[in-house]
Amino acid sequence: MKSDLSSYNNDWYHPGPVLKRLLWFWTSALFFRPKWIPFSSFYIFFLRLFGAKIGNGVVVKPGVQVKYPWFLKVGDHSWIGEDVWIDNLAEVTIGSHVCISQGALLECGNHDYSKGSFDLIIKAITIEDGVWIGARSIVPPGVICKDHSVLSANSRAPQLLEAYGIYDGSPAVKIKDRVIA
Repeated sequence: MKSDLSSYNNDWYHPGPVLKRLLWFWTSALFFRPKWIPFSSFYIFFLRLFGAKIGNGVVVKPGVQVKYPWFLKVGDHSWIGEDVWIDNLAEVTIGSHVCISQGALLECGNHDYSKGSFDLIIKAITIEDGVWIGARSIVPPGVICKDHSVLSANSRAPQLLEAYGIYDGSPAVKIKDRVIA
């Protein structure tokens, strides 16, 4: 069998009302993609306005992209760095005291390459308390990052990062345990 993208159909996927998605698209294009606003409170206001659940003391840097804010939950005192892309076709839960560094990609969607129709696959991402996602790292669909785990820069997360594990590579493997003084 060969790929047949003309048979692709994701009619089953409904991420929210069309008007809400359109309003978010334009809000994001006007205020999030350009980097001319340096205030976290500005970004947090709009994310909350569109349904994101965001805790206290959260820092959102310029250039952050969020596909659907209504699928985003962020705990207290977490940081989301410049140019982070949260492509949350499904729910993304980010715990408290989490650092997601510059250019990281949280990707909830993928395609089934084993089917000619290239069907859409979506899975939630869970990032527990104290996790650090390094710069330009990739967190694929369905990943769970347990408490205080670390994904080093330019790495691709495996399906599970064990609590207090430090992971490196693509695909990332555990290289040692995290010790916090």
